[in-house]
Amino acid sequence: MTVLSDFDRRSVAALLALAAAAFCYVTVETVPVGLLSEIAADLDVSHSRVGLLVTGYSITVAVLTLPLVKLVADVPRRPLLLALMAVLVGATALSAAAPTYELLFAARVATALSQSVFWGIVAPVAAGMFPAHVRGRVMAVVFTGGSIGPMLGVPAGTWLGQATTWQTAFLAFAGLGLLALLTLVIALPSKPIRNEHSGRGTTPDTRQYTLLLVTAALAVAGFFSAFTYTSTFVTAVAGMSAALLGPLLLARGLADFGGIAAGGALSDRNQRLAVTLPVCLLAATLLAMYAFGANPWAAGATVMLTGLAMGALIPALQNRVMEFAPGSTDTASAGSSIAFNIGIALGSWLGGLTLTQAGPRAIALTGAALALAGLVTAVSMKATPRVEATAEPVPDGVNAGER
Repeated sequence: MTVLSDFDRRSVAALLALAAAAFCYVTVETVPVGLLSEIAADLDVSHSRVGLLVTGYSITVAVLTLPLVKLVADVPRRPLLLALMAVLVGATALSAAAPTYELLFAARVATALSQSVFWGIVAPVAAGMFPAHVRGRVMAVVFTGGSIGPMLGVPAGTWLGQATTWQTAFLAFAGLGLLALLTLVIALPSKPIRNEHSGRGTTPDTRQYTLLLVTAALAVAGFFSAFTYTSTFVTAVAGMSAALLGPLLLARGLADFGGIAAGGALSDRNQRLAVTLPVCLLAATLLAMYAFGANPWAAGATVMLTGLAMGALIPALQNRVMEFAPGSTDTASAGSSIAFNIGIALGSWLGGLTLTQAGPRAIALTGAALALAGLVTAVSMKATPRVEATAEPVPDGVNAGER
């Protein structure tokens, strides 16, 4: 079986740098949550204003992703991606140097603007460096970077910021971003080096793409309706100590990591099953959380399984986006990002509404209902043939100019 290690070292290095960039973006977006008190005290603002640093960032990404991706549709990808990384590094360093809340907020918006475009183009760029038959695994590598941001990046940034200063944490992520940027300068090809499959959908289909977006939004909403209120569920329903929340979320993150690897491999074999199976697991797990969540062991197990399900679903969804994109895969990826953000907002809102009206146990039932609705749309999507290996690996001796 062909694995990524079979391919030329420059492509692999560029892929890992893109994963590191995804890690930096996700971590920088959410790290103020862990440093709320430190930033508030240093800049003499309220905790709620510091919270807006995350809210404003998320809104910027959700609203501007599609128009910005369309705006840069004709810009060559290599210089565009390098420019985005430069903005990430510069704006994150500026965040660390900001003497006022207003300047910090502006630097965060600049980072969010670059992230809006990054998520629209990173999947096609990464896929273009490798043959289509390993696209699922390529997506898994890229999105592993994003997934371990909350799992490792935010706790590490919180620890570093509390041990030193919050500015040091931001500088550390700017440094990691700079390392990723320098790697991309050396390794990123000027255009796809094996094929052009990444620019357009493999089997373009507007109806299937729409069903995929609906599936993504519903599954993500189902997950976040419960995940947003994990703390409340495990303490109020399962009777677990609040001190166990951190280790439990870490275990969920590790399960997420394993799910991504499994989902990427399965997606290269059977794209339809790779989407349907995780959504089915998510729905079943949330139903089990509702039925058996009063037991601490059952609650802990179901929390971990939701991480496994969502981890497996992410690369599978992105691979199907590349399959069914009715036009440019950049625009299709931007649409997928918007669907994810809609799912996050919808799930968090419905979870909160359920918590208020029916109590903490019922949030799992709300999540299960949303996931089951997503399962209906997932199974209604058509199967597509497995992409077989046809391209030979590019020799290591190919130089940058020939790319």
